[in-house]
Amino acid sequence: MSKLQKPAGYEALLDLKQTELAIKKIKDFFLSSLSTELRLRRVTAPLFVLRGLGLNDDLNGVERAVCFPIKDMGESVAEVVHSLAKWKRVTLAEYRIEPGFGIVTDMNAIRADEEMDNIHSLYVDQWDWERVIKQENRNLTFLRKIVNKIYSAILRTEFYICETYPQLKAFLPEEIHFIHSEDLLRMYPDKTAKERENLICKEYGAVFIIGIGGKLSDGKEHDLRAPDYDDWSTPNEDGYEGLNGDLLVWYPILERSIELSSMGIRVDKEAMTRQLALQGKEDRKDLYFHRRLAEGSLPLTIGGGIGQSRLCMVLLHKAHIGETQASIWPDEMRKECRESGMTLI
Repeated sequence: MSKLQKPAGYEALLDLKQTELAIKKIKDFFLSSLSTELRLRRVTAPLFVLRGLGLNDDLNGVERAVCFPIKDMGESVAEVVHSLAKWKRVTLAEYRIEPGFGIVTDMNAIRADEEMDNIHSLYVDQWDWERVIKQENRNLTFLRKIVNKIYSAILRTEFYICETYPQLKAFLPEEIHFIHSEDLLRMYPDKTAKERENLICKEYGAVFIIGIGGKLSDGKEHDLRAPDYDDWSTPNEDGYEGLNGDLLVWYPILERSIELSSMGIRVDKEAMTRQLALQGKEDRKDLYFHRRLAEGSLPLTIGGGIGQSRLCMVLLHKAHIGETQASIWPDEMRKECRESGMTLI
């Protein structure tokens, strides 16, 4: 398995029973911290939505949704969610949540096209959150404020779990570094986007890369984003485009950067119309979600997802995400993991 990293001398610091207990401690503590920082209330979320409403997250636009026909609904097709980016916004409108408050939920997804390795799995679990904002909050200053609150919750959770299990030593830096993807390109013009992420994360330890989805000066996107949830095309006060980004940390066990969260200020009517045109997907304007946004019945929001198993993996110093979640793995990968000290759940 060429995609599997096998850290030399790796040994799990917690056994299987300790790991399961620690996973629950992290999830409970972090959810409480995040909810307090962002003023979020927990809601129940769907595992699947109806096809054709525009509610499912299209991610990079190429991933196939797992789907099935519904017998009692005339064989209408349901899709397992990729994430809840658009569903949350509709829910905020239905619950009439006021600006400054929001919702958080446990999102579970199946991504059949994922290439499995140390940090990628067929099964995705994350805290999906969304918060109502005012028009004056649609700027980079507010985005940075929210990112700092999320990172504070991560640091608080790291301190808690390291106090609970002294064999775990904290390694995350006290502050997170902000940089636009265009500046990152200019720093490392001869590197790929992933190589640039590794270099900047190794230098600062924790980084928020702003502007994910729009084309940079080299004519390429730092990474792909769907056109109808994050706002990646509106100019910000730093003179660039993009009011979204990714939160990454340097992970010494694998000697690479790891993305813990993707988030951003969401599109308003103008940004959605512009981004649909940029990606040639204007046909979506007639879908349920897009009609509601265009008619002004959905609130302005900021939101994102934070990987649960991935955060647990990092805070528990694990070398494979399969050590913090139950999923399906190729037999050869399981064999190599077992030989390398990685006990997959």
